[in-house]
Amino acid sequence: MRIVVAHNRYREAQPSGENTIVDAEIAQLTAAGVEVLPFLRSSDEIPSMPKSAKALLPISPIYAPRAQQELSRLLTEHRPDVLHLHNPYPLLSPWVVRTAHKHGVPVVQTVHNYRQVCSSGLYFRDGMICQDCRGRALGVPAVVHRCYRGSRAQSALMATTLAVHRGTWKSVDRFIALTSAVADHLRDYGIPDSRIVVKPNGIPDPGAPVPLGQGFLFLGRLSPEKGLDLLMDAWRRHPDGTLGPLRVAGDGELRPLVEAAAAERSDVTYLGPLDRDGVRRALAASAVVLATSVWHDVLPTVIIEALASGRPVLGTALGGIPYLVGADTPREPAGTGPAVAASASAPPSPDGPTGSEAGALPDGIQAGTAGWVVPPDAAALAAALPVAAAGAAALSAPARLRYERTFHPDVVTKRLIDVYASLARPPR
Repeated sequence: MRIVVAHNRYREAQPSGENTIVDAEIAQLTAAGVEVLPFLRSSDEIPSMPKSAKALLPISPIYAPRAQQELSRLLTEHRPDVLHLHNPYPLLSPWVVRTAHKHGVPVVQTVHNYRQVCSSGLYFRDGMICQDCRGRALGVPAVVHRCYRGSRAQSALMATTLAVHRGTWKSVDRFIALTSAVADHLRDYGIPDSRIVVKPNGIPDPGAPVPLGQGFLFLGRLSPEKGLDLLMDAWRRHPDGTLGPLRVAGDGELRPLVEAAAAERSDVTYLGPLDRDGVRRALAASAVVLATSVWHDVLPTVIIEALASGRPVLGTALGGIPYLVGADTPREPAGTGPAVAASASAPPSPDGPTGSEAGALPDGIQAGTAGWVVPPDAAALAAALPVAAAGAAALSAPARLRYERTFHPDVVTKRLIDVYASLARPPR
């Protein structure tokens, strides 16, 4: 099987989980015997481009002529079975879908964000979930609020691009939704179920988990959408030391908030930014990992890292978080309504019993097979913290089992190859 993987890499100065996932996926596919033809561009190329190429940059999200010419040559020479698209902006353009179809090559796209509808891709603006552009032929609110790169002109271009390419996206042969929430988003956009496959990302197996540590770990970007304010508000509702330690790792604009909390309370420790070994040590020292995003976070990799290490997760009931912890009961599509935890218990899971089976939970807390979710509300999160502390040991093994059955590279790579095989042309 021969696959073209197309991706516009994000700038290296802004570390991208999407870049990391694409690199890992190429390596996993190659190891599985798939012939991968990378068709990669990088936004780091832009500063060194000749003036003639830079002059075309404003229209490249709509149509990137050089990329289409080069892709046409690649498809003609190698005749791949499938083109797998990740991020097309700004140097590839969604037009690569049309170019592939012109050559008779089916297209798979992994949906890493909400940019079919939202110019920023986040459904998040000014510290709140925003859905103002949903259902509009043209995303005028994105222009008014300068949602794309803080620029009204660039926002107008992106909103126009999304309008122009609505038909392009709806012609994609198969969408890979990273979670059930992304699948809901695609259905709301008008994509039929028959063209949506839920396949999450995977991470390398770190090995058998070490015994649980103590307390809680927040690991990620220290920015407003990650819910640091929410977490600190909930944490302060408990006397110092009653929940065990709270360790916070990462960096970002809310670092002063965390440093102030660490100075104020003996049970809060700021670890700073960590390398891979530091992340492993922090996970080993903790019992529960926190994912308190206040936006529809698509697929926080830290949750998969936690499950792989046998650490259950307490998170908000937003975006892909319920799916990741096995608590994704039916709900409104991402960005289409208020974030509220479902009142029903999670359905039975092959990963093992849910945390709710140990007894009744306080209102607003929903248990999954590998953790708990709550509304993005300080009172609800504060009520859930002692529940998670008490229930961590019971969910450690189910958390690891959920990783092995759902997020292990062997599992997700096989699923991806099955998607390709369902579309590949008959042997020539």
